[in-house]
Amino acid sequence: MNETALQAVAVHKRYRLGRQEIPVLRGVDLAVARGETVALLGASGAGKSTLLHVLGLLDAPSAGEIRFDGRRVDDLPVRERAALRHRHVGFVFQFYHLIPELTALQNVLLAQMMAISPLAYWRVRKQARADAEAMLERVGLQDRLRHRPTELSGGERQRVAIARALMASPQALLADEPTGNLDSHTAAGVCELLFDIQRQRGLALLLVTHDEGLARRCHRTVRMKDGVVER
Repeated sequence: MNETALQAVAVHKRYRLGRQEIPVLRGVDLAVARGETVALLGASGAGKSTLLHVLGLLDAPSAGEIRFDGRRVDDLPVRERAALRHRHVGFVFQFYHLIPELTALQNVLLAQMMAISPLAYWRVRKQARADAEAMLERVGLQDRLRHRPTELSGGERQRVAIARALMASPQALLADEPTGNLDSHTAAGVCELLFDIQRQRGLALLLVTHDEGLARRCHRTVRMKDGVVER
């Protein structure tokens, strides 16, 4: 675990509310190595989700650097950042963010569609479908391919979200309270799945959680307070 997959270097993030500037991240340094699992803990408002969004290139830092595999990426053009995000990072959120009109299979395929051009996707569509079906089978949903989110349980929706996050074979997985919307029994199954896939693929996993027990399963725990990493 000596190759850094994701890194924040002196990252600041500020938002403006009218004339007021609100600092959320105040100089965060954090690195996650390939194959490493890191739990990110802290009270609500500490900046955990903001850090995940900035690390995953969903949002840009106000100052500082984001690096993938040691290369600075936050200063790339918008299209290059988006393409790199789709290839390098998978996201799993508390509330799934599935498109309700699409089936489980279509939601997973969407990740592949967004990662490449329409023409490129048309050329690989049969293989993409086979890959998506295999991914849903891997997460235990081989019998739910054509079910829409409203026809799935919370745990099944989260498994669809995990399958979608892994479609592009990312090097890092960012999970923001992935079990926070689930009952304890379902949450345990989702956690087992996440850690099992992480080990098999050697992913870097950064996991935002309030669950101390879940955090203890990770290689390392990082705590945030008031927008900084506690030392």
